[in-house]
Amino acid sequence: MINLNIFLQVLGGTGFTFLMTSLGAAVVFCFQGAISDKMNRAFLGFASGVMMAASVWSLLIPSIEQSQEQGMSPWFPPALGFVLGGVFLYLVDKTLSWLHGACLAEGRCGLNRSSGDIRSCESAAIGQPAMANPCLQKKEAGTKLLVLAVTAHNIPEGMAVGLAFVLAGQHPEDPAYLASAIGLAAGIGIQNFPEGAAISLPVRQSGAGVGKSFLTGCLSGIVEPLAGILVFFTAASVVRFMPWLLAFAGGAMIYVVADELIPQAQPDETSNVGTIGVMAGFLIMMILDVALG
Repeated sequence: MINLNIFLQVLGGTGFTFLMTSLGAAVVFCFQGAISDKMNRAFLGFASGVMMAASVWSLLIPSIEQSQEQGMSPWFPPALGFVLGGVFLYLVDKTLSWLHGACLAEGRCGLNRSSGDIRSCESAAIGQPAMANPCLQKKEAGTKLLVLAVTAHNIPEGMAVGLAFVLAGQHPEDPAYLASAIGLAAGIGIQNFPEGAAISLPVRQSGAGVGKSFLTGCLSGIVEPLAGILVFFTAASVVRFMPWLLAFAGGAMIYVVADELIPQAQPDETSNVGTIGVMAGFLIMMILDVALG
């Protein structure tokens, strides 16, 4: 029989984390017009830093700790899950490889080999619709990987919050369980704010409208309540898979950061704004993870 009180607690905790993701995604409404190249690099760098820090403190370290708690090797589940996450995103990337290669075709994106005139994808994309422009398609492909990786990262976080409230409901005599669950939901929720922005802003820069960018950021977080509800019904069986799921999400996020975000944030040596964005995002997320963990 379903315990409605526990179910509502799980829904409330994971609903809060989803709300914070949505509020972060709403940052995109502050940038109605076109985003400058320098600002775009800063945003991509910031997203990279946020994802790198989240991969370490929110995913890999908890994976190691939970492996030890379950009596497993502290390195094997995290290492294998990390590799599987990276391989999964690599395979997804390969399915979109024709988008990546389109920019290199002769006569595309302002590339004229006979004259030696080479222009960037962004400058050649001006005035062209995304469906007709392989350069914008390439950027959209990278953005899809970003959305997929952050969504994968949100699943185990939603499970963790859901499990915390399930345990609190099973031990009503001990208020420490409920306090721990509320603290976990608050911590993850606050962390989700910059993650929501890290989704909606790159989606906006890839050519999507403000509304679609906001909605995409929101949808990346909707999996948290769904994952929490799943744990509510399957709490006993899902716990043993958490170390693997956490590391899988970490590997997926690191792949996207290394393959897509950092190269776009720092494509040349003319400016270090992308690097500064990486460090700022990493620092902020590290402080949030450690202070609220």
